[in-house]
Amino acid sequence: MPNRASVTDLPAQPAAEPAPCRARNALRIVLSSTPMEVRRALERVLVDLSPLELSEDERGTVELVLAEVLNNVVEHAYDTADSGVIEITVLQGVRRLFCTVTDQGRAMPGFDAPSGKAADVDVPVEALPEGGFGWFLIRQLSKDLSYSRSGDENRLSFSLDFATLPAPR
Repeated sequence: MPNRASVTDLPAQPAAEPAPCRARNALRIVLSSTPMEVRRALERVLVDLSPLELSEDERGTVELVLAEVLNNVVEHAYDTADSGVIEITVLQGVRRLFCTVTDQGRAMPGFDAPSGKAADVDVPVEALPEGGFGWFLIRQLSKDLSYSRSGDENRLSFSLDFATLPAPR
């Protein structure tokens, strides 16, 4: 099992994308399912995406969505008692990043990604829910979100649209 995030340039994989695209720039990170490895992987994603010159808001969107997805894998697919491997793949498309996160943890309940309904926040502070905001944010900030379970592998794919993202070189 890896104990550090690792990065590999991959060849274009158009079949992994939800829509046709000529992706050339790709990032692959494999990490252990621990909160510290998630943190390191997020830092590495942002560093490796820096040549794309994303705005601060766009970088924040990438970080927020991936952080929510990866923390859900750590907390729910593997939970604190188990340890496993998570793989992140990011492909650059035209004005869009295609992201896939895979793991071999427990399947999502009902074999479907949560709906991500907004929590009611018009309640006293002590009545606010502890969680439930993550999937709302993921669904609001991403496009083409899909989840599948094949054998013992979970695969979550989504895209992030950025008007300023140049075409792959």
